[in-house]
Amino acid sequence: MVAFLSELLLLHETEAFLVRDASVRSVGTPPTALVASVRGEPFDPDRHPARVEVKAVTYHGLVFDPGRGRARVIVDI
Repeated sequence: MVAFLSELLLLHETEAFLVRDASVRSVGTPPTALVASVRGEPFDPDRHPARVEVKAVTYHGLVFDPGRGRARVIVDI
């Protein structure tokens, strides 16, 4: 989860890509990987107000519950 979100953050930082829709499923029992498909668009400052910059995704406080389709992730800003 952290690696996946970190890759999305890198994509945003290097290509100004914003994720609009994501389909994610866990793989394995217990889950050891994710398979995802994301759709999005380029960042447009006229349409996407920039409020706070995310610096990194952390393991601190990470909760991942694929059975319920939920996750809690804390990011560094």
